[in-house]
Amino acid sequence: MARPKTAQPKPATLRKIAVVVATAVSGMSVYAQAAEQPKEETITVTAAPDTQENAWGPAPTIAAKRTATATKTDTPIEKTPQSISVVTREEMEMHQFQSVKEALGYTPGVTVSSRGASNTYDFVIIRGFSSVGLSQNNYLDGMKLQGDFYNDAVIDPYMLERVELMRGPVSVLYGKSNPGGIISMVSKRPTTEPLHEIQFKMGTDNLFQTGFDFSDALDDNGEFSYRLTGVARSSNEQQENAEQQRYAIAPSFSWRPDDKTNFTFLSYFQNEPETGYYGWLPKEGTVQPLPNGGHLPTSFNEGASNNTYSRNQKMVGYSFEHGFNDTFTVRQNLRFSEMKVAQKSAYGTGLCNNSMNAFNVYCQALTPEQQAHYLGRGTVVDNERLQNFSVDTQLQSKFATGSIDHTLLTGVDYMRMRNDINALFGNAPALDLNNLPSMNDVDFGDAVPYQMNESKQTGIYVQDQAEWDKWVVTLGGRYDWSKQATTVRSDNGYIDRNDHKFTWRGGVNYLFDNGISPYVSYSQSFEPNAFSLYSTPRVAYAPSKGEQYEAGVKYVPKDMPIVVTGALYQLTKSDTLMADPNNALNQVPAGEIRSRGAELEAKAAVNANINVTASYTYTDAQYTKDTDLKGNTVVQVPKHMASLWGDYTFNEGALSGLTLGTGGRFIGSSYGDPANTFKVGSAAVMDAVVKYDLARFGMAGSSLAVNVNNVFDREYVSSCFETYGCFWGAERQVVATATFRF
Repeated sequence: MARPKTAQPKPATLRKIAVVVATAVSGMSVYAQAAEQPKEETITVTAAPDTQENAWGPAPTIAAKRTATATKTDTPIEKTPQSISVVTREEMEMHQFQSVKEALGYTPGVTVSSRGASNTYDFVIIRGFSSVGLSQNNYLDGMKLQGDFYNDAVIDPYMLERVELMRGPVSVLYGKSNPGGIISMVSKRPTTEPLHEIQFKMGTDNLFQTGFDFSDALDDNGEFSYRLTGVARSSNEQQENAEQQRYAIAPSFSWRPDDKTNFTFLSYFQNEPETGYYGWLPKEGTVQPLPNGGHLPTSFNEGASNNTYSRNQKMVGYSFEHGFNDTFTVRQNLRFSEMKVAQKSAYGTGLCNNSMNAFNVYCQALTPEQQAHYLGRGTVVDNERLQNFSVDTQLQSKFATGSIDHTLLTGVDYMRMRNDINALFGNAPALDLNNLPSMNDVDFGDAVPYQMNESKQTGIYVQDQAEWDKWVVTLGGRYDWSKQATTVRSDNGYIDRNDHKFTWRGGVNYLFDNGISPYVSYSQSFEPNAFSLYSTPRVAYAPSKGEQYEAGVKYVPKDMPIVVTGALYQLTKSDTLMADPNNALNQVPAGEIRSRGAELEAKAAVNANINVTASYTYTDAQYTKDTDLKGNTVVQVPKHMASLWGDYTFNEGALSGLTLGTGGRFIGSSYGDPANTFKVGSAAVMDAVVKYDLARFGMAGSSLAVNVNNVFDREYVSSCFETYGCFWGAERQVVATATFRF
């Protein structure tokens, strides 16, 4: 059984590029020379005008005011009819997040702790919903990072310009998707201003990381420019005998022959010899005491000493935009990716007296007394190769009909994915939790041909953003042709399903002169359900459907870097799989889950000294139709979550250049299994940063920082999805970062 898993252009020549490379190698001598320059007693900080921001580039402050995720056009946030949050590069640099999901930890509506301290995947739960098979629902540069089985792409946050969270159904623009929403990432792109950065990190659990980011124009006119970003990291995990290694590089190149044309080549190559810990712990020893009392240590690793988990990603593509005139603009995004994963993993399956272990030979060989304190373990050997091709072509038309201004978007996108899987599942010897043994090797066996999964999607869509006086009406529709297919290698059995789906969205915003914008909207989604591959006969279930009603208000004043949003919503997912009332071994797509909630968020660069972010989330997610679970609350979804962060930078006097920041995150209690037999308690953790800007030493843009997450080393269980699947939250982490720009 598989586990869920730009400015003024600067001259540049080839000689100049060589100088950049040489400078990177001998960077410390440059820093030493810079330190000899006269000291500056005052650091002047001036925010860039809001007009410099665009939806695919850097934001001048932590309060980004434009986004393309919600509409696929460069749209002010106050004109979008759904709830969206943006985590900017500045915010990521302040916190020094180690993963994309960590970057969303101060964002409302999203549960980022669903796998505890593990960063193997960027799996999150949005408004109470996750994707089928507990896979990711993440997008990079407008296209989905299509994953399958254990094969999901992970992007290092150092390589990104911004991370956006779009809440609610998005099928009207993106096709098949879970109704909760998506994570949308924007890659760093070439600049025509020189950028030379080297970064070093050291921290808890033997963390060592080096990153570099170089960008500049290649000619006097800024027609050609490049960017080269890379990162190398190694660290031990919180868990014993587990580590993470990552090596990533992202070369990109832009051609801008005029102010209406931009072709940007984008690539991303990442190798992870070890992706870190990804196991399951039982509720006994985490949420509840062990049979003999006490709890498992937060460093406990139930896996084998010869566990391995590697991943390799390659992506190449481009982003193209050309404006024919003031009316018509064409865009195309294209990407081909190949991802490989290989693992040999032992993982916990709960106490041996758990129904999960009914066929575990190691558990069944124990006495009933032993089964009550022995941990059953499953094993998986898995080798996968996934190839994915995506292309999205859009035509934007700006025109007016009388007093109504229109931004009309028409487009067609296509996606094709194939994942070849060799796998073998089994069991490993049980572990006595009353007397934890040393880790030992496990005989995993060899993977055998298992499945080939295929997916295709073609969608055509149209969207009109119509503005009249202070009203903005957004109306869009999409038609999809979607196919899912699986070949079961054991008998070459083949099953597929073709679906044709129409989805639409409508929303209205009213723009007051003071920056307040109330709105209402309705949106739909669809998502293919999992196949029943090992039943007789095999079954391809109808896709689930989502619909959402949302009302909210946004405050985005034009003359201040502030974004405040609030939303109320009801989101329903129908045709979910539930137990067949006429056959306990079968499922039927007749279930329903309803989520209602409220979300508040504020981001403000109050002045040149102070940044503040705050959020609150209320989520009530329940099974409203189900054979067994009707009336139960969805697992891993706290009713209440909140966060608050503030940082202060001294820009004058003796402390000029010093930044002090602190904040906290509250995670409310949640149910730990679908049957709602137990709860995971709430937890609150504090984070802090001390940062020093080296500009007064003649090193403008350089800094030294120390970040501390979970300052008081709070020991807590972040969540459970079943009695056998619980996760310790991250222990205290101290990370020192030195960033040098020259």
